[in-house]
Amino acid sequence: MKHYYELDEWNIIEKGFNACNNEISESIFSLGNGFMGQRANFEEAYSGNSLSGNYIAGVYYPDKTRVGWWKNGYPEYFAKVLNSTNWIGINIKVNDITLDLAKCSVREFKRVLNMKEGYLKRSFVATLENGNEIEVNAKRFISMTRSEIGVIKYSIRLLNFSGKLEVSPYLDGNVVNCDSNYDETFWDETSKGAKPYEAYVMLKTKKLDFHVCTSMTFQLTKNGEIIKPIVTLNESEKYVSNTVSVDCYKNDELVIYKYVANSSSRYYKLQELIKITRELASIAKKDGFEMLLEEQSKSWSEKWRESDIVIKGDVSAQQGIRFNIFQLNQTYTGEDYRLNIGPKGFTGEKYGGGTYWDTEAYCIPFYLSTAKEKVSKNLLLYRYNQLGKAIENAKKLGFKDGAALYPMVTMNGEECHNEWEITFEEIHRNGAIAYAIYNYVNYTGDKSYLYEFGLEVLIAISRFWAQRATFSSKKNKYVILGVTGPNEYENNVNNNWYTNKIACWTMQYTLNVINSLNEHQGKTLDELKSKVNFKDDEIINWKNIIKNMYYPLDEELGIFLQQDGYMDKEQILVKDLDKKNIPINQNWSWDRILRSCFIKQADVLQGIYLFEQEYDMATIKRNFDFYEPRTVHESSLSPCIHTILAAKIGNHEKAYDMYLRASRLDLDNYNNDTKDGCHTTSMAGTWMAVVHGFGGLRVINNKLILNPFIPDHWCSCSFKIMFRGALLNIKFTKETLQIQNENEIPINLSVHENDYYLNGNGLLEVKLS
Repeated sequence: MKHYYELDEWNIIEKGFNACNNEISESIFSLGNGFMGQRANFEEAYSGNSLSGNYIAGVYYPDKTRVGWWKNGYPEYFAKVLNSTNWIGINIKVNDITLDLAKCSVREFKRVLNMKEGYLKRSFVATLENGNEIEVNAKRFISMTRSEIGVIKYSIRLLNFSGKLEVSPYLDGNVVNCDSNYDETFWDETSKGAKPYEAYVMLKTKKLDFHVCTSMTFQLTKNGEIIKPIVTLNESEKYVSNTVSVDCYKNDELVIYKYVANSSSRYYKLQELIKITRELASIAKKDGFEMLLEEQSKSWSEKWRESDIVIKGDVSAQQGIRFNIFQLNQTYTGEDYRLNIGPKGFTGEKYGGGTYWDTEAYCIPFYLSTAKEKVSKNLLLYRYNQLGKAIENAKKLGFKDGAALYPMVTMNGEECHNEWEITFEEIHRNGAIAYAIYNYVNYTGDKSYLYEFGLEVLIAISRFWAQRATFSSKKNKYVILGVTGPNEYENNVNNNWYTNKIACWTMQYTLNVINSLNEHQGKTLDELKSKVNFKDDEIINWKNIIKNMYYPLDEELGIFLQQDGYMDKEQILVKDLDKKNIPINQNWSWDRILRSCFIKQADVLQGIYLFEQEYDMATIKRNFDFYEPRTVHESSLSPCIHTILAAKIGNHEKAYDMYLRASRLDLDNYNNDTKDGCHTTSMAGTWMAVVHGFGGLRVINNKLILNPFIPDHWCSCSFKIMFRGALLNIKFTKETLQIQNENEIPINLSVHENDYYLNGNGLLEVKLS
């Protein structure tokens, strides 16, 4: 795979402007802070291909479902994260010619995403149609310490002429989504205003009445001295700008500092929103660009202190993992329990920006180890607070008595995914939410959450599984029919092994928690039983289903069958496919994909990953060796699970190859879709590939377990994790493992089945060979 961006440990660097790659770069160089984000669009005008994107967390639009609405239980709408006010815009005219990189000659173009300090900078020299040459240097960031603030420093130097520069910083709410029907707009203007050196725009969504206010102020310097030229004010529908004209001589440098505050009615009273955003922008301007940048650097330094992974000897692998961690930290901070993580984060609109099971299966492990406990807890509370909606969703599909089916995609707890084979059939998502509760409690030891919130969710999900299972008199077993497993290249199958497995695991875990709560807090259990109308005969029913569930097997091969009839398919390996057919989802008809044996992502292997303690190494290896060669990895969620299992069975070369694919999926545009946005939720899987795969990290019986190995391509690897109050810096080579406890909390741990005690602020060294 060709590296379009230069290899660097801390930076993503693009040298030379290639318009064909611009939309890819807009995704890669995206910025965010958990409350807002934006694609790396240019500040100046650009008439070439571009996907404009400025997003405000939690603001969405329920677009009415136009297909399938007549089916009972079908979602009423498809939710869209909305492209909101373009706040970065600065129009530049040079002697009355608009600066537009699609219409001029560009050289010395360089774009750098500084991940260590959290900013984007860009520089280039442009030759306009009249021969005038200018040098532009732009730097911007979205503040990690001031959630509403974005800042830009934009400088222009005249290289071969003297003349007039016209600069127009603006706010533009005339935006559409790339998937808008007939350029449909989703915003109405409620208010706007412009005064010299400041302006604001207030917009309201046409449905749900989200209000978003964007306020700007700016400052100009010429050759380092503040200037205040006369301002021309411009207002039109959803648009405000200030325009200034400055006469400059050759080699003069004009710099504009633009300070912007974005916020919504989710955080402030509507009548206060304009006033607050104007004040926030004004304070940012008073504090100044350099002070804000220093704040940004310190904030990112702290984040890297808690979440960095250091790989020595392989710059490609190092850059990949840091890019993934950087984007994750930009996307979700855990400060607002109403927010969650969309598949594209703040980097694009695809998939609507809603919450998928990706959060529970892939993102929670990352935040458990790299952030304070409340961050992952808030992700679980997000689902708890939507339990009522999940029960409503299940009721629409014919389930009763408090059974809950969490949506495949949601913004507020309602299902808003409009493909029937996913909406109705990809029910394994319920299991991912249950497993996330177990994962949180197992990692943190926080049983108070389990008893106060988690068990109520588990009971509702278990009720769903009990009602979804059917007793087959022919098999004398319970079966689960008409489902779509994690492998979405199979629809409407019977007895998907993973779905059956996680259904029974959920019911058993729920029974275990009921027993634990009864033993420790019987009164609390009685109150919960009364609240959810729980009857003890449900326990008898669940136990019967668990005991008698059917699991498809191939005894001759010694593998778990992905579903009934899988071996009826023509068995072809991915390596035998003509490369012109890959990716198959871009080259084959859906009918051909469904009839093939090819697997989109880990399915059986997803279950083995989650429940690996139940299987011996030979069983894991047989299933891996059978299914991985049939997997096309066309889901971004696939490579990380295969990395972890390959590491588990000692297939180190495969583990490394899968890791590199996972970590550089977007940087190297593996699936030819990076222009739509980065695969944000799968980036957490890349972290899992290093920590759970190469580090062999597990938590078993309240003890931290490490079974590390180092890929041949690496000299050393180190990662940070938080575990029950301790902050551990874990570094390993082929020969040694070193664990530095960076605070005073002692812990017990195990390395390659040998037990150790690590004091607070202590150091442990273990020989690995």
